[in-house]
Amino acid sequence: MNQITRSTPRSGGRAARRAARSTALPDHLKPVRPGLEGGTYKPLTDEGMARIHTAALDVLERVGLADAPPSGVAHLTGAGCTLGDDGRIRFPRVLVEDMIARANRSVTLHSRDGQHDLDLWGARVHYGTAGAAVHMVDALGREYRDSTVQDLHDAARICDVLDNLHFVQRPMVARDIPDNREMDLNSIYACCSGTTKHVGVSFTDPAFVADALEMLHMIAGGEGKWRARPFVSNSNCFVVPPMKFATESCQVMERCIEGGMPVLLLSAGMAGATAPSTVAGAIVQAVAECLAGLVYVNAVKPGAPAIFGTWPFGLDLRTGAMTGGSGEQALLTAGCAQMHKFYDLPGGAAAGIADAKLPDMQAGWEQMCSNVMAGLAGLNMVYEAAGMHASLLGFCHESLILGDDIIGQALRCVRGIEVSDDTLAVDQIAEVCLGGTGHYLGTEATLSRMQMDHVYPAMGDRTSPKEWAEKGKPDLIARATARKEEILSHRAAARFDPATDAAIRARFRIHLPA
Repeated sequence: MNQITRSTPRSGGRAARRAARSTALPDHLKPVRPGLEGGTYKPLTDEGMARIHTAALDVLERVGLADAPPSGVAHLTGAGCTLGDDGRIRFPRVLVEDMIARANRSVTLHSRDGQHDLDLWGARVHYGTAGAAVHMVDALGREYRDSTVQDLHDAARICDVLDNLHFVQRPMVARDIPDNREMDLNSIYACCSGTTKHVGVSFTDPAFVADALEMLHMIAGGEGKWRARPFVSNSNCFVVPPMKFATESCQVMERCIEGGMPVLLLSAGMAGATAPSTVAGAIVQAVAECLAGLVYVNAVKPGAPAIFGTWPFGLDLRTGAMTGGSGEQALLTAGCAQMHKFYDLPGGAAAGIADAKLPDMQAGWEQMCSNVMAGLAGLNMVYEAAGMHASLLGFCHESLILGDDIIGQALRCVRGIEVSDDTLAVDQIAEVCLGGTGHYLGTEATLSRMQMDHVYPAMGDRTSPKEWAEKGKPDLIARATARKEEILSHRAAARFDPATDAAIRARFRIHLPA
């Protein structure tokens, strides 16, 4: 009889193995984690990327951008751009390529606790929220209502405990706060007191940035600590497609850069409306607009941390409705991710959007399709990856929780297939087949790797129909609601210390209860 040597010696009984499996794995052994490297999916050829680059340079040199604020005109012309008689700023291709070479190629988005920092370079992938939804989705009641600052705070609290949501960019507007300054400041307060993960926010007026920075200095413990580890970035729609600067947003951007805040350069054209209807054409315009933003940022402060935010959206040309959950949207985002790698720049784009109004089957296929393709394409920052419905008009807490499962599976796809002596499992096959049990269930090798190789959904149901019936036929949305209520029944772990909170409330009007 052949003698079989076990590939992995036993280290204890079944109880010991169960105890080992119930112990949390260190981050580097988890099956999925922030910063896994994608980039295996490439819908654009090398020639295609080169042609998009050339076309974007042509657009910047021939068409340029209109409506720059006076400060922007000064920065850009000082860097080498030209101001035409038609008021448009044009960008010589040599200048653009020079600025690409000078740009910051590795950006760290800090977390407040230092435990969730995001290193943006190469094809490292991170998923999170974003958007400006104006409605909350009541998943059980199947209704929409205005979103509030409490909803925003609760979304941050939920994200704080979800492993696969790596950052929290404000996903909804606090419509219960009519004053724009108070809304902006309360959005920062609501997000930062709900999570210690990196936060992204927007500003409605450049005059509000100074107050926001003052609040952030208070949260950080001083301006020096804030500048050393800025844990909030500015999501900045600096352009109004097609090819116009958003004047006030540009002024916001300048003040954020001066205040040490990283900037997301966000170009959000609608293919067929405010951008060309073809996938390639929409990417060309988005790339051109973001290259203009890159020149702008580096003219203000060379090497300032900026994220190349090409966010073209799809459009249903029959009706004019946005198609955030379409295959075309997934291609737009994946193609943009490739262009970020073409330039070797930290980048972000939108994925995971559902056109579906509720967290149903349509939402599932729409969210999974673009989230997987974005990750496989190596997108650094996958924005709007969970919770977004009705083509960005609605946000749903239950969908946010279910989205954590979707992203977990997407990340497993990003991780790919490791091939090594261990994973090829030749010794395992021999052990099982030559005098062994004839199956791999319960073997030491299977048990030792079950946590490292496999992602197990927290909400998804894998029971048999019999088991499902015996458990009372649990409903997925009801389970997500129960999980939401359980999370929100505990005080936020990210809440500020009493002295800091009191100081913030004494300086600013905070709408959330203490």
